[in-house]
Amino acid sequence: MMGEFLRYVVVGGIAFLADFGVLVGTQELIFHRYAGGVYWATVVGFAAGLAVNYFLSLLFVFTSAKDKGKGRSVGAFLIFGVVGLLGLGWTELGMWVGISCLKWNYMLVKIFVTGLVLMWNYLGRKILVFGGKERR
Repeated sequence: MMGEFLRYVVVGGIAFLADFGVLVGTQELIFHRYAGGVYWATVVGFAAGLAVNYFLSLLFVFTSAKDKGKGRSVGAFLIFGVVGLLGLGWTELGMWVGISCLKWNYMLVKIFVTGLVLMWNYLGRKILVFGGKERR
């Protein structure tokens, strides 16, 4: 399971780059004009990161024999997405605390919050989508 988690961290890092890039791009180019626009940019970035994470997780993370058929259905994607939406809720809460309460830069807050949400996403997806513990 440690190797799988390390693969998840790498995939999560790639997904984070997509998420963060889209967040910054949409915030700076589109949403900066609107009050609370950073929270909408966070949602758009999240969607990009979710898509990248889902496909890379199928290809590289949850690859054991018992996982091969799991995660490749509409239902599995929906559960994958729901776990991610809960993670988005935690992310938005963290963004609000960091930006509105602590007055930190949104990019710094996003980096910090992503680290906190990583474990929730991994465990939720491992247990709910790909079936919990690996059996040898």
